[in-house]
Amino acid sequence: IVLTGGDDRLWKTWGFPDGNILLTGEGHTDWLSGCCFRPSGTQLVTSSGDTTVRLWDLSRSGCILTLRGHSRAVRGCSWHSCGDFVASASADGTSKIWDVNSERCRYTLRGHKGSVNSIEFLPFSSTVVTSSADKTLSLWDVR
Repeated sequence: IVLTGGDDRLWKTWGFPDGNILLTGEGHTDWLSGCCFRPSGTQLVTSSGDTTVRLWDLSRSGCILTLRGHSRAVRGCSWHSCGDFVASASADGTSKIWDVNSERCRYTLRGHKGSVNSIEFLPFSSTVVTSSADKTLSLWDVR
């Protein structure tokens, strides 16, 4: 199964080798910049130009949580390997760590001087790496 998102504001899961669409989700009001499966495989997270991060339940193809807090487009998203946290990177120059159980922002990471364009948790750690339009990479300890 492959997961995609695009300018059509939709995410899609595709089966292979046939390439058929298995599921489609809609709800964002602008382009999708990122999408990522939860480590358990039962949910996914998407990021969008509409400034939101959304969690989706694959069994219902529906949005179960919308995370708001960025003031500009969200450029990327990532799940922590434990499945309890989501990271987001934004054109507003910040990144956020979201606790999906409490449905709130746990940390806002500030320090880049430009748009934060990508974010990833390092596997099985509390370290996040971000890349920015300011031509830097940053490592963050989010404990």
